[in-house]
Amino acid sequence: MDLLKLPAYGPIIPVIVVEQLEHAVPLAQALVAGGVRVLEVTLRSSVALQAIEAMARAVPEAVVGAGTLRTAADARAAKDAGAVFAVSPGFTPELSAACRAADLPLLPGVSTASEVMQANDHGHHFLKLFPATAVGGIAMLKGLSGPFPDVAFCPTGGITPETAPQFLALPNVKVCGGSWLCPKELLARGDWAGITRLAQEASQLRAA
Repeated sequence: MDLLKLPAYGPIIPVIVVEQLEHAVPLAQALVAGGVRVLEVTLRSSVALQAIEAMARAVPEAVVGAGTLRTAADARAAKDAGAVFAVSPGFTPELSAACRAADLPLLPGVSTASEVMQANDHGHHFLKLFPATAVGGIAMLKGLSGPFPDVAFCPTGGITPETAPQFLALPNVKVCGGSWLCPKELLARGDWAGITRLAQEASQLRAA
């Protein structure tokens, strides 16, 4: 998969934490129903890999990836579970090599110009700025655009429905990551219609 094709599916990639496996499939179905097809399931719970496998198998319209990859073992496990792309909070050459060996396209996280250069050296030119708002947000992205005109970003961390259009208006931002599409309270009560409404709103976000 060419990661730069992901933004064509919509402006927001939900950052998903699945704590209960039975939520995985209805959550994916609800997001897809709302027009959000690219799903980043973070490896932050004991059932994350099983959730990825269940979503990929039961909801073929979804483009299911694994987030919060930190090690080579994470890369192999995500690929085995059926993930078609990977996202990491930071960048290491080891993780980059492991994802390449697993044929798992990686969107690596960066938060400094030095990390952008390191990722570029290993062939990555579409990067996740994380934690976006904490490291400077829009001002940071504007600053990076000068020395890195060939680099595209997916800012994640602290993005809201209100600020997302401002980020998306930047020429070096292709898509944003957001956790607000899957709030714990809606998951807890199985409010899949509520998730679909949030997805519909997110899929309509455009540059300000």
